[in-house]
Amino acid sequence: MNACIIGASGYSGRELVSLLALHPNVCLSAVTSRSLAGSPLEAALPRMRGKAQNLSFSSPNPNELAQSNDLDIFFLALPHGTAAEYASPLVEAGKRVIDLSADFRLSCPKLYEEFYGAPHPAPELLEKAIYGLPELHALSWEKSKLIASPGCYPTSILVPLAPLLEAGLVEREGIVINSFSGVSGAGRQVSENLLYCERNESAAAYGLPKHRHLSEIEEQLNLAGGEEVVVSFHPHLAPMNRGIATTISVPAKGKLNTQLIEDCWAKKYLGRPFTQILPSGEFPDVAHVNGTNRIDFSVVADGRTGRYILTSAQDNLLKGAGGQAVQAMNICSGFEETAGLP
Repeated sequence: MNACIIGASGYSGRELVSLLALHPNVCLSAVTSRSLAGSPLEAALPRMRGKAQNLSFSSPNPNELAQSNDLDIFFLALPHGTAAEYASPLVEAGKRVIDLSADFRLSCPKLYEEFYGAPHPAPELLEKAIYGLPELHALSWEKSKLIASPGCYPTSILVPLAPLLEAGLVEREGIVINSFSGVSGAGRQVSENLLYCERNESAAAYGLPKHRHLSEIEEQLNLAGGEEVVVSFHPHLAPMNRGIATTISVPAKGKLNTQLIEDCWAKKYLGRPFTQILPSGEFPDVAHVNGTNRIDFSVVADGRTGRYILTSAQDNLLKGAGGQAVQAMNICSGFEETAGLP
C-alpha cells in the first residue's frame, strides 16, 4: 500500500513519517509540506536518516493528488479548515483518507461553526465520515473512505468514560474532567506563550470554558449514553514535551463498586492491544506511555462524594494522533492491528 502524508512537517506529521516509513505493509511514497517543499526528508527530519532515502517534500496540490494513480491512502496532518480542502477532491476521486484534523469529527455543521468559529468547509462530507476511535467504533473502508481520527483530549476521556455511560454505571450529569497536555499538543506554530521560558516550570489552564474539543467529547458521550451528556472540561498546558494525563470525576449510579467498572472495561476492551487497565489505586503516568500507542487507565472510588475517579495517560502524538491514525488504517486494511506501532 502506497501512502502519502499531507502536512508532514508538523509534530503529528513527523510521527506519521516515522511510523509509516518502517511499516511492514506500507510504502511511504510521498510527503508534502509547503514550507519544506524541495527539501530531502532526511535533511528536514534527521532521525529518518537511512530510513527514507530519495524521498523529498513536495508542495501539495489537492487536485493533482486526487488524480494520482500510484497513491492508495492519504493522511491529512493539517489544521482544521485546511484539511477539508484536500479531503473533498480526494474522497470524490475515491481515495482512502484519514484526517487528523477536527474537520470531520462532528456530525453537525452548526456545532462545528460554534466551536471553530467558521462555517464548515465541506458539510456534504460529514455524513460520509466515520469517527475513527478503534476501541469504540467498528472501522472499515466498506463503511467509508473518510476516517476522522479523534482528538488527543477526547481519546484520553472517551476510552475510560464512554463504556461506563453505555452500561449505565455512572450518571450523565455532574461530570468534571481535568486534563494536562504536553506543549506539542499546541502544534509547531510560533507563539509567545509556547516559548521555553514561558512554559518551563509553569502550568496553566487554557481554553476555558469551551475548549474546541468539548464539542467532540460531548457528542461522543451522547452517543454512548443514549441521552444528552454535559461535562465540565478543564484543559491545562503542562511543562512537558508530550503526553496527556486526564482525571475524570463522575457520580456513580447506585452503590460504589470499582470491580463493576473494571469488569465493564475488561468486557469492552477484550482483545484490544492498546488499552491497559491498571489495578484500582495504581495511577497512570505519561512517562510510562510516551513513545507507545497505548492508553493506561484506572479507577478509584471516593466514598465521601459517591463518585468514581477515573484517570488515564497516553502519548498525545501517538495514541492521540499519528499512532491512532495508523491503527485505524491497519484495521480497515486487514493488517495486524499492531503493525508498525510501538
